[in-house]
This record gives sequence, C-alpha cells and structure tokens, in this order.
Amino acid sequence: MKKPIISFQDVSFQYHSQSKPTLNHLNFDIYPGEKVLIAGPSGSGKTTISRLMNGLIPSAYPGKLNGKILINGQSIADQSIFDLSLKVGTVLQDPDTQFVGLTVAEDIAFALENDADSQDDLKQKARKWAQRLNIPRILNQHPQEISGGQKQRVAMAGVLVDEGKILLFDEPLASLDPVAGRASIKLIDEMQKENNTTTVIIEHRIEDVLYRPVDRIILIDGGQIVANDTPEVVLKSGILPQLGLREPLYLSALKYVGQDLAPLKQVASVQTVTLKAAATEQLQDWGHPQLHSQAPTTDKPPLLEAQNISFGYGDKQVLNRLNLQVRAGEMVSLVGRNGVGKTTLSNVVTGFLHQDTGDLLLNGHDINEASIKERADHIGYVLQDPNMMISKNTVTEEVALGLVLREVDASKIEKRVAQTLKVCGLYAYRHWPISALSYGQKKRVTIAAILVLQPELLILDEPTAGQDWRHYTEMMTFIQSLNRQLGLSVIFITHDMHLMMEYTDRVVVLNDGQIAYDDQPMKLFANLDLLKQASLVETSLFTLAQRAGVDPEQLIANFIAQEKAGRSHE
Repeated sequence: MKKPIISFQDVSFQYHSQSKPTLNHLNFDIYPGEKVLIAGPSGSGKTTISRLMNGLIPSAYPGKLNGKILINGQSIADQSIFDLSLKVGTVLQDPDTQFVGLTVAEDIAFALENDADSQDDLKQKARKWAQRLNIPRILNQHPQEISGGQKQRVAMAGVLVDEGKILLFDEPLASLDPVAGRASIKLIDEMQKENNTTTVIIEHRIEDVLYRPVDRIILIDGGQIVANDTPEVVLKSGILPQLGLREPLYLSALKYVGQDLAPLKQVASVQTVTLKAAATEQLQDWGHPQLHSQAPTTDKPPLLEAQNISFGYGDKQVLNRLNLQVRAGEMVSLVGRNGVGKTTLSNVVTGFLHQDTGDLLLNGHDINEASIKERADHIGYVLQDPNMMISKNTVTEEVALGLVLREVDASKIEKRVAQTLKVCGLYAYRHWPISALSYGQKKRVTIAAILVLQPELLILDEPTAGQDWRHYTEMMTFIQSLNRQLGLSVIFITHDMHLMMEYTDRVVVLNDGQIAYDDQPMKLFANLDLLKQASLVETSLFTLAQRAGVDPEQLIANFIAQEKAGRSHE
C-alpha cells in the first residue's frame, strides 16, 4: 500500500501572539504524485498549514504545536528548516520575502549555487526556467525593480529550478495577469506529470486553479477540515458559497437557470461539463436580450486629466504621450499585461514619479509641481504590495496613522477607524499585530488605512489579490457605496475580469505606452484581439455561452444582473 508523502495527524497549532488555536485537530494525507488544492476563506488557516509543511513554523513563527506531521515518513520535529527545504520547494504568497539575489538570474540559480553546481549548469538552468516562465528579458534586473507579476514568476523559477519532489505554492496566482496565471497553472501541471511531483496549491481562486485538473480539494474553515474529496464531489456539494468562496462562474450560471448539478458529469471544467438539453434551452432563453440598468453615466467635468504623459526608465519608454480622463463619480478599470506600465502611471499621478513630458490636472488645476503630500489630500493610493505601506505594529494603529498625522480629534479618529475596520471585515483583528496577518488580511488593512482618509480619487493596485470571495464582495460593495453616496472616483489597476464587468463603468486597456481601448466592459469581452493585448482571457461564461449557442455578451450581462440582484436582497 502506498504511503503518504505528507501526513497531518491530529494537528493543532496556536501562534504565541494569539489567544486561540489557528488549526484544530487536522487529519489528512497527501500521496506521492498527487496534486492537491487546499482552499478556504481568509484567516481559515491555509497559510499556517503551508508554514508547517516547509518548516517556517516554528523557525520563523513560534507557537504551540500538538499532533504529528510527517514529511516523507519523517517527523518535522526531527528536521531543521534546511532539511525540509531540500524536500519541500515553496513559492511564498509574498514573493518579496524570498528574494536573496542581486539580479533575477542570481535569484533563480540560488538553490543550485548552494548545491555547488558548476557555473555552466547554473547559467543554463536559470535561462531554461526563465524561458519557460516567460521572463528571459528581465534576467539582469534587480528583483525589487520588476512588477508584482514578474516577481511571482521569478519566485516560481527559483523553486522549480531545483526540481524537487514536493512543490508547495501559496497563492501562486495572486499577482499574475490571467494569461500569465493560466501559463503558471499549466506549467505546474506539466511539472507534476513529467516528474511525478507531489504538488500542493494553496489558493482561493478555485476556478483558475481548475484550469488544469487536480486530484483532490481540501477545504479549511475555522482551522478545521470541512471537505476532502475530488473536485467533482466538492463542486456539486454547494459548500463553496457557504464558506465565502467563489464557485466557478459557469456553475453559478447553470444554477441561475434552474439546473441541478447532481446529475451532471465532469463539472470541474466548463469545457467538459455535460449540458443537458433542458439546460441548453434554459440558457438560450436566459440569454435573450433583457432590460438591465445601464452603468451610471456622468456629465461632470474631469476630476483627473493626464495630457500627453510620457515616462521612461533610462532607455526604456513605458508611457508614450498617453491621454486619460477620469470624471467625478466614475469607477474605471486600468488593465494590461504585467509590466506594461499600469503601476508606473499611478506613480506618476500620485507624484512618486515625475513625468518626462505632459501635464496632470486635478479638478482643472495643474498639479505638475504638487508634492506627494499635497496630492495625497485628494488622491488615495493603495500599493500592490501591502508590506510596502505598513509602518505600525497593530491593525488599529496602522489604520489610524493618517488621521493622527493630520491631527484629527481623537474621538473622531476612534469612530472613523472602527467604522472602516467593520466594513473592511477587520474589526475582529483590530488589536492584532500585523505580522500575524495573512497577505490578504494585510491587503485589507492598507485599503482601510486609505479609505479612512476619505479621498476624492482612490487608486487601488490589484485590490482583490489575496482576497476570498466574501471579503472581496464586502470590500467592493463598500467602495461602490462610497462611489454612489460621496461621488468617490475609483481607478482599479486589476486583472480581475469579474471586477471589471460587475463594478466598473469603463475599462481602459494600456498597451505599448498608450490607451488601446477605453469603453464599456462588455464590449471588451466580446473582442478576443483586445483581450489578448490586455493579457486577459475569455471567462468561462463566454465559453458556456458558445457551447449553448447563446450571445456571450448578453449571457454575461444577464449573469451580472443576477449577481447584483442577489446582493441587493442579502
């Protein structure tokens, strides 16, 4: 009988900084060559499980551990973090924390260098994995200078280059555009099949992971296992929405038209799920044009204007005579492939960078020479990496910092901070040290720290990265309410196609330093050429519509209307 390569036996764990255990009596096995997805809402204990597998607990995160964990038949209690690193290759949720090289090439080759491989082997393997992950052009750059998505791929290359037998991925899709995300999932799948690698993926974006098959899904909630079965069984059970996780969009659409999932086969993929004749007819009826409330339009003057903005890093031109307007009360998505210049544009707007040529206007006034602080009184900016924004020890201190610096009355600070923490789903963590939070929770802290300042324009760089569906929905609903009640303008720098469709009035596609598209979201998703330019992919709703013989744009519109109607009744 095959023995498990990873075994958790009645495992409980409590961090020293917390009053209650994060994990409670976990029992599960993972066998050699399996690919397993571990999913659960934010704070459920997923990241803690990964830290136990790779030895970061107790080396970096001390606490009380009960039960037994076996890796390759040996207790982790008898192995150092170095010993475990030779068995478990880990791509961390936050790639910045695992960079050690001065260049991307050095970082990829670091593990091989520790194994005393020859210089020729180091260079050859670093180039090979850079090519496979589509990052050969940045081999000589510093890891700190590249985009979030590129960092994620460098971290993956640094683990894959060692070709170990256990690979652990902690939210590998968090910072990747959809095309790069699919490529990464495909690569992970190929590694598992070619090398019989045992693969553990910790991720709440379940549909994206299921782009390639997995053997099992283990669901965690409140530190306990609530499901451990094949994707077929888990998806049919209906448990995902109950846990605040997003089920695949095509399954939600089938449910909306009254289709029972129980009799369907191969539900883990939109390409393979069986479509009964009745379900096809229901989708066709549902896909007929219906009346929908249009996205609110505004005839207000522009709040922000970028006029002929150009910017380059040395010889590399990133923005080239770019023109963009954002009107008061608009919610706009700014999209494009990793490294195309989305974050650069936001840094120019906020004053962290100064354009080479062109003008910036805010409320019709020239802000070219305005300081970062002067712009920050009107423009809130939440960075892609939460660790770059955090400077205080506890959640409450961090969220209150901006108000303290502005010398707001203490009673008002307390009230506004508490209100913001509640709507951001963080009130229960208000006294926690930020170091104990997950990446997704840190992300919400940084968003709360900006929202509490009540800016006119809010720029959010990848706001949904690391967020489970429940917290994502709460956050987006809150931002939408600020938009409607206060006229807050919002720019989302995002790869989240559902966010674009459901929450924004316009999608702006950045390509080759200029605006390639600036119009309603639905029209973009019917244009496959533009999707390719933006490194976006067609949604599973698009594929479902094609299989059912329905106009994709109309089916997507009806789906979004159904989603909004469902939220309004909650």
